[in-house]
Amino acid sequence: MESIAKDRENIPLSESDIHFAKDTLDRIRQELSGEITGQEAVVKNLLISLACQGHVLLEGMPGLAKTLLAKSLSSALDLDFKRVQFTPDLLPADLIGTVVFNPKNGEFTTRKGPVFTGVLLADEINRAPAKVQSALLECMEERTVTIGENTFPLERPFLVLATENPIDQDGTYPLPEAQMDRFFMKVLVDYPDMDEELAILEQHGKLAAGPKRIKKTATAKDVLKISSLVDRVHVEPKLKSYIVRLVRNTRPEEKTVPDLLPYVKHGASPRASLSLLKASKAKALWEGRDYVAPEDVKAVLPEILRHRILLTFEAISEDVGIESVVRIVSDATQVL
Repeated sequence: MESIAKDRENIPLSESDIHFAKDTLDRIRQELSGEITGQEAVVKNLLISLACQGHVLLEGMPGLAKTLLAKSLSSALDLDFKRVQFTPDLLPADLIGTVVFNPKNGEFTTRKGPVFTGVLLADEINRAPAKVQSALLECMEERTVTIGENTFPLERPFLVLATENPIDQDGTYPLPEAQMDRFFMKVLVDYPDMDEELAILEQHGKLAAGPKRIKKTATAKDVLKISSLVDRVHVEPKLKSYIVRLVRNTRPEEKTVPDLLPYVKHGASPRASLSLLKASKAKALWEGRDYVAPEDVKAVLPEILRHRILLTFEAISEDVGIESVVRIVSDATQVL
């Protein structure tokens, strides 16, 4: 099976393959633009993650259309959508389901939870306790759900969109590093500019208008096909070396970037290298190319690394943010 998969990756992409991927992603983005005003970078990174079947952590203040974006995406993709509001009293059974005893026939039956869907919005994910986080961890990494003695596979594509508030930390449970690493990207959702906010008033300011109907522009099969095409995008060996060196240079143990030593406690894992490779290939394919350029790697670097680097207390005290650390790594690493 491994040799068959490797042979499939070596098949060159045709013009029709590239056109299919680009046209499908463009149509999804165009459909989302009818409901989402602005946030172009957020939508673009979300669709790159979708092409790679990766989960996304959205960080932003309330009211910035994170929930609307998740709903609109699921509608455009003809996928089921479920939203779970994470709270301190949430139980694992509320998320994955449970086993229920039926007194009529004396048998136990499995009642599946909201995690059995295409797009799961985990709203304010850092408000749930550790047991819920661990239950979600299996779903994200293994794409399986264990309820009682039974393990069920999740349908593909399965995408977790998790949100968290960057400033309200009262009553929250910080996500463990192991779970943070499972997110393909961490995307920052910022305030719109003046023109965009005026456009939001025009678009959503009428009480009688109701929600706009999103047209179904792609199926689950289309998403899976795009993912298979991403695998076939060519990456030069020197660019693979560049990706690995970028990630390794975030680790203080390497001592390759002296300016980072006082500020980084733990660097990114090899999963970051894999994510950076996949995201670069997806971006190149979306732009109509069958090969990755260094600019593709640099463009997706912040979203791949910002949640995988742990800063020291010295960095926090000196107000050295994660964006600055990523910029230092990017500037210090050259394509050889």
